Amino acid sequence: QVQLVESGGGLVQAGGSLRLSCAASGRPFSSYTMGWFRQAPGKEREFVAAISWSGGGTRYADSVKGRFTISRDNANNTSYLQMNSLKPEDTAVYYCAAKLGSGMVAIATYNYWGQGTQVTVSS
Repeated sequence: QVQLVESGGGLVQAGGSLRLSCAASGRPFSSYTMGWFRQAPGKEREFVAAISWSGGGTRYADSVKGRFTISRDNANNTSYLQMNSLKPEDTAVYYCAAKLGSGMVAIATYNYWGQGTQVTVSS
């Protein structure tokens, strides 16, 4: 079992930045691929970014490429999502998730989820 707790969400103006954190506890954090997903009101949850267990591989949704950066600190069991140049359309609840095995994008393959943190970007 892995427990995930997100933090760092909030209200920010368009063009601003936020850094989300995902603190993990339980089984060895370094074994897991970590992902970030988001869900806006009335929309389905979507993939944002993911990072491999070693940190050597990353994937991003086209909508966030060049603006968001995912990273991890295995020594401190934490994953991060640095979000720059935020837009109103980035407004959503952001979720951290963890999985074992290959693949990074498919929501259904993630086994563990945090409770989510709200990000609101005002225009």
